[in-house]
Amino acid sequence: MAAAATAGGFRLGQRVHAAGDPRRVGTVRYLGPVEGHSGDWVGVDWDDGAGGRHDGSVAGRRYFVAAGERSASFARPTALSQGISLPDALRLRYHVEDFTKEEQDEMYVFSTSQKRVSVEFVGQNKVQEKLKNFDDLTSASVSYMGVSSIGPQDELKSLVPKLRLLDLTGNLFSQWQDISALCQALASLEVLNLTNNTMENDVTESPMLENIRILVLNNCGVTWELVEKIKVSFACLNELHLMLNKLKTIMTPAGKFVQGFNTLRLLNLEDNHIDSWDEIVKFSYLKGLEQLHLNKNRIKHVNYPPNLPSHEPLDDASAVPFENLQVLLLGSNEIEDFSSVDSLNLFPSLRDVRISDNPIADPAKGGAPRFVLIARLGKVKVLNGSEVSPRERRESEIRYVRLVMGKTQSDDAEEIKRLHPRFAELKAFHGIEDEKPTSSTSGPQKMASGLISITLKCVGPSMGEKQPLTKKLPPTTTIGKLKSLCESFFKLKDIRVKLFVVEEGCPLPQLLEEDTASLMELGIGSGASIIVDEES
Repeated sequence: MAAAATAGGFRLGQRVHAAGDPRRVGTVRYLGPVEGHSGDWVGVDWDDGAGGRHDGSVAGRRYFVAAGERSASFARPTALSQGISLPDALRLRYHVEDFTKEEQDEMYVFSTSQKRVSVEFVGQNKVQEKLKNFDDLTSASVSYMGVSSIGPQDELKSLVPKLRLLDLTGNLFSQWQDISALCQALASLEVLNLTNNTMENDVTESPMLENIRILVLNNCGVTWELVEKIKVSFACLNELHLMLNKLKTIMTPAGKFVQGFNTLRLLNLEDNHIDSWDEIVKFSYLKGLEQLHLNKNRIKHVNYPPNLPSHEPLDDASAVPFENLQVLLLGSNEIEDFSSVDSLNLFPSLRDVRISDNPIADPAKGGAPRFVLIARLGKVKVLNGSEVSPRERRESEIRYVRLVMGKTQSDDAEEIKRLHPRFAELKAFHGIEDEKPTSSTSGPQKMASGLISITLKCVGPSMGEKQPLTKKLPPTTTIGKLKSLCESFFKLKDIRVKLFVVEEGCPLPQLLEEDTASLMELGIGSGASIIVDEES
């Protein structure tokens, strides 16, 4: 206590910013003397490094443990700010009582004799209107303004009684009692953004805060244990955003599954450290959950969970896992198996899926192109942010069936079903007959009926202007053979070519790399467009 008093009234764990720079934010980790230097000092661990000089130790003596090797420094109390109140920040940003000289100059023009002539200035009207209707403010942002307290509750309540959305990104809040008091003071508040406020994982009281519908706790250092504590207070949340909190484990107080959150529709866990799907299964029985955002984690495998074991203490024993989940975002994870993709068909309501930037969806890493993913995902309406049209689905499924037919060596129906669960269903649905190459010479007409029509488009910069060509080719034509044919069709001398197939809904054409693969094996059928480019 004495050290705190002699160090300018700061406390350990307090959030501060550098005087004059509200964007340079850190946490107080030490208060007191520093050997070899007179006076009292404040040891600060700066967010994201933010220009620190050491790790909390100086001249061989450790004063505290910092987050990084050079994220800490010692500062005089006068070099730090303990922040301002929320009402003061709102007035600074929205309630301009006295116009500055620059603002006054913008409201006048000068005549040729340098006399100021007043003009009707739209900006002035807007400011005056804002001043007049300050108590009608419904949305406010005071991001990175060094806000550390809410001030008197009555003052805040009377200042912005109709505020519905408040963005507190990058300020100095850390204690949940301040957040509770804030939500109680602002009865109309529905959306609260606390991004980049390092919140303490200790909750001493839990008043009901039923007005909050959307709570954003991105990069706040929160654990799931904290979420379990505050969920009682925030009983009416529709959206909970928890990005960048280094979450790996979903610790529940009792049983295997997360309970409560009866009104939660969207849970955002992007950019965390979750590597096991078992952690995600814990959300299976949140009945209102419609969107689950899991981009940029470390998940390797996905599966649809079995029904609830009878010994699990849930209210509804007949509940269906992920019953109402419509959107599942799994981009930028580490999924590399088709069984994970196929399991998404078992989710009862799933319609929007993102699996881009996973090994399984990256053809350059041996993954599947878009048409294969569409064919394997029977109910998906939106894939990787792009709508799947009925035409694209039909073409993708037909091409996929031909691909499987061209590559499958086995006639074992069970083996084919294990590797390609939808193959038989799609083959029958689209009425696709077996296309086995035959040496029979049954006349020109039958031979022609087995050919596929391909449109070739020449785009290479040194190839000259060429008209697109449509050719009928046997489905057994290999990519290597097609390259040779293109060189002949377009009269390309001493130019080596590379080929790309254009797929509807794909932002970029797909490179055809395997020279030995046939059109049939790649699932390329009639109507396909192939781009002919030159190798660099």
